[in-house]
Amino acid sequence: MSEYAIQLRGVSRQYPHFQLQDINLALPTGGIMGLIGPNGAGKSTLIRIMMGLVGADAGDVLVLGHRIPNAQVLAKNDIGFASEDMRLYKNATLQWHMHWVAKVFPEQWDGAYAQQLLQSFDLIAAQKIKGMSHGQRVKSGLLLMLARHPRLLILDEPTTGLDPVARKEVLNEMMQVLADESRSVLFSSHNTQDVEHLSDQITFIDRGQLVSSKDKESYLESWRRVQVKLPSKEALAPHPQITEVIQHGHSANLVIKDYAPDMLDHLTAQGATIGTVSRMTLEEIFVAEVEYKRNQTAAGVNP
Repeated sequence: MSEYAIQLRGVSRQYPHFQLQDINLALPTGGIMGLIGPNGAGKSTLIRIMMGLVGADAGDVLVLGHRIPNAQVLAKNDIGFASEDMRLYKNATLQWHMHWVAKVFPEQWDGAYAQQLLQSFDLIAAQKIKGMSHGQRVKSGLLLMLARHPRLLILDEPTTGLDPVARKEVLNEMMQVLADESRSVLFSSHNTQDVEHLSDQITFIDRGQLVSSKDKESYLESWRRVQVKLPSKEALAPHPQITEVIQHGHSANLVIKDYAPDMLDHLTAQGATIGTVSRMTLEEIFVAEVEYKRNQTAAGVNP
């Protein structure tokens, strides 16, 4: 078994109005990576390249040790892919789809697990796809994928459009699946709460560029929001770790990157009185990282 489930080296793809630029990414075997980015950031393009649906203009793509797109058939035998864009045959029943997938993957299909998922997802095998709600169709696609126990799950916005109950059902089942430490997962979403709930490694992407990629705890530990009282209305002296300052008179709210307690010494040296020092949510960190990268790029600095 390869050390990495996914390896991307210098991957680029050019479109008339969008460019995926020099992406270097590695998902260790058994890892769970959340891929976060705004709509149009390049998440789906990146996943299509991994799946061999789109060819990269440059770079190397290895999935489960197989080079993509040349060996994509071998790789896909062990990949479970789910996307909000996936379509099932609307005039066929879920049971028909289950029989079909079982015939295509006879050695991997787990009929008992499929029945368990039917109950967990509150689905009816005899129901036609055209009579299902959006949430039921999403859960049906996940059932067909999960019941064959793929080594790698690639999930492209799987919870988009789900009502809160259906979303919780899907996330709960995903947590059960992820208990298998030999299984690797790439989970793409613009919903940072879902990603934070499931992932142990987070990758931010924006405008076709990799913003940053590290383990979740490193993000949560390295960013802080700090409230201070200033001795005057003059602006604080700039500091490379302070990425945002919102100042109203003597009060200021700061966002600090690569936070360490001694960072407060820089503030107190200017006469500031430290107020609340609070952790930031993953969504707040994502926005701060993206804004920081965009500002650095606009200033001609390589962050």
